[in-house]
Amino acid sequence: MGEDYASRIAPERSPGEDAVDATRRTRLANERTYLAWWRTGLSAFAVSLGAGKVVPALTKETRWPYTLIGVGFGLLGVVLVGYGLMRQRTVDAAISRGEFAPSDERIVLVLAVSAIILGVALTAIVIFSG
Repeated sequence: MGEDYASRIAPERSPGEDAVDATRRTRLANERTYLAWWRTGLSAFAVSLGAGKVVPALTKETRWPYTLIGVGFGLLGVVLVGYGLMRQRTVDAAISRGEFAPSDERIVLVLAVSAIILGVALTAIVIFSG
């Protein structure tokens, strides 16, 4: 009884089918990662709008620091979405060739440093304003 049940649930597959299935899963993972780049970029756009427009409209603080930070987060969002597209295409091409495509460490470093600088600047504005 156990063997019949197991074969109906997970029938035997050839190694070729396993390779196709692994490639399919890898492509789907690449799509999910691409969508994560989009979500991160959209989050940066939301911070841009909040810091650059909403907060200054609600306070009597000097506007230009908030505007500057808002522009910075907006640009970061654009770069995140753009790099996400570039990365998705690079990884997809590598999958087709049966290869691995590592991230460009320079771009990842620039993104991280940019986010850190913007975050520290925004925190400083919040602490030292009014």
